[in-house]
Amino acid sequence: MAAVAISVQPADSEADPSDVEEDQELHEDDDASSGVAQNRSIIMHMLSQARVGMDLTRITLPTFILEKRSLLEMYAEFFAHPDLFASIPDNSDPRERIIAIARYYCSAFHAARKGAVAKKPYNPILGETFRCYWDLPGGRRNAPDDDSKRLIQSGPVPYASYSSVAFVAEQVSHHPPVSGFYAECIPKRMYVNGSIYTKSKFLGLSLGVHHIGSVRLCLMDYGEEYRVNLPNAYARSILTVPWLELGGKCHIECLQNGYTADVEFHCKPFYGGRKHRITCNVNHTSERKPLLKVEGEWNGVMHIKHPNGEQEVFFDTINTPTVKKKLQKVSAQDPGESRRRWQRVTEALFSKDIEEATDAKHELEEKQRADARQRQESGVEWKQQFFHLEGDTWIYNTPLSSRTRTSKRHI
Repeated sequence: MAAVAISVQPADSEADPSDVEEDQELHEDDDASSGVAQNRSIIMHMLSQARVGMDLTRITLPTFILEKRSLLEMYAEFFAHPDLFASIPDNSDPRERIIAIARYYCSAFHAARKGAVAKKPYNPILGETFRCYWDLPGGRRNAPDDDSKRLIQSGPVPYASYSSVAFVAEQVSHHPPVSGFYAECIPKRMYVNGSIYTKSKFLGLSLGVHHIGSVRLCLMDYGEEYRVNLPNAYARSILTVPWLELGGKCHIECLQNGYTADVEFHCKPFYGGRKHRITCNVNHTSERKPLLKVEGEWNGVMHIKHPNGEQEVFFDTINTPTVKKKLQKVSAQDPGESRRRWQRVTEALFSKDIEEATDAKHELEEKQRADARQRQESGVEWKQQFFHLEGDTWIYNTPLSSRTRTSKRHI
């Protein structure tokens, strides 16, 4: 089968600064739950097609439950606290590094929620991409030397500032649905590579999304790689007011230094109990007891539990502001980038024109099917833009480690 590269215009490394803007948060409407109540008959018809355990890719979900952004953009929200992420390698003690990683990980999920009602992000189209970056507070915008400038221009976001966390995501497969994402911080010589396959299931009165795959965090100055998995997500009470719940046991592990962290997102019991509970134990292979215990709410306040019963704040998601990402204006984006590709759907949803949003979504899906048929008939294999497959994991083509000539750091 012949392979051919799909023509996609790369981002301009000398992008006009006026084409880059700070993100305007897309908050969901306070009355979003009314859409569920008004369209309960549609939901009931949809559920009549389903059976418990069924893969939801076999069912067309109604447009009014969509979240006005792509799944690829949702992954970007894992870095809404870029300063917390970038501070990890500042710790010379490996024990303090694993604690910093655990703190960052536990804080990384609350920013992905834009409203009180659980909604579904757009299913990315094959080849769809999303790019953005976050400026680090107090960091320098311009590269300190030519080598650093080269690193920026050859990276995932060529128009990013120097002291930033740059992010790119790509839908690398449609069947099964797999997303690859990559983020790097040049001055801290660190990067993350994620390869996630989402599997949706109907669970009766709730919907479940399982995140299959892993995320790797590489700290170049320490020669360390940390492997992490992601929790499952559930939309509960889908016939009334749907709400989001995270659930599952997650594990953070570094083979080089023996430190691990076990994080559990606790599902609310049917009777009693609290929502959104999280617990975290930091461990070392040489120790029988946890070095640190944390508990709280992943979208609230988390506390360290000391052996003497005292507590101290581990992280406070309520009072710690997030940093807004920066990205090109939609008009300047490549046609394959998320916000431009879904622009018509998003604008219709904001205007509450469900019919127009449904038509626009249908056109995108039909084009994707037609393109797939054409490739199959022509014997053409899809060529990914930013990622390649190694084993069962999608890896970013040019990670920071492959582009770095020097070991010096500019903070």
